[in-house]
Amino acid sequence: MAKTIVITGATSGFGKACAEYFAEQGWLLILTGRRIERLEELKKQLGSAVRQVIPLDVRDRDAVFSQLGGLKDVDLLLNNAGLALGLEPSWQVSPDDWDTMIDTNIKGLTYCTRALLPQMVERDSGHIINIGSVAANWPYPGGNVYGSTKAFVQQFSRNLRADLLGHNVRVTVIEPGMAESEFSKVRFKGDDQRAAKVYAGTEALTPRDIAEIVYWATARPKHVNINSLEVMCIDQSWGPFAVHRDNS
Repeated sequence: MAKTIVITGATSGFGKACAEYFAEQGWLLILTGRRIERLEELKKQLGSAVRQVIPLDVRDRDAVFSQLGGLKDVDLLLNNAGLALGLEPSWQVSPDDWDTMIDTNIKGLTYCTRALLPQMVERDSGHIINIGSVAANWPYPGGNVYGSTKAFVQQFSRNLRADLLGHNVRVTVIEPGMAESEFSKVRFKGDDQRAAKVYAGTEALTPRDIAEIVYWATARPKHVNINSLEVMCIDQSWGPFAVHRDNS
């Protein structure tokens, strides 16, 4: 019997790549996203692999519980919906951007988890994979609230595992580094040139790379839980500690 995955934010980037990869592996897909036309295009592209498409903004708690709460026989929830906005320092950033990141990356992820987790516990089977970021572990200028939201995703994933001890429900957080997708275009609010500079001269991770890692994590034997997995492209690493020196 084919397994079923629910993917949030399925219309682009990691979500779309995961939809394509899991369809290739014979899974059934329940795809959610805010852009209805892209959901329909994906449904047409992937055909019978798509069990259902659900137009959904994960920030809307009532909609999440209404649309996802009644789903049955879900084997895997991929909490992929998320975004970064801006790179301004914390005293210049738009509070609206902070609200959007908190509402999507934190609240939306918890709503989707809470909506689907009871049926997994009842069936004593399932897997939740949360898409985090290396920004949860490695701060950088301008990452302020985005990095903080991903640190929440990391800690929430660990606490889910603690809650689920004794149940056959796995929890994994996957933390990508620089990956070439619409991420930077969204961060810079449609500025294609600025977004392109992020990846210039590098061989960044691709959404397909992350899709293969997501599938690998869920394809482990049932007694194996991948707690967390951090991944960067070979062209990305860490820098030295930043030190300000007064040269006056």
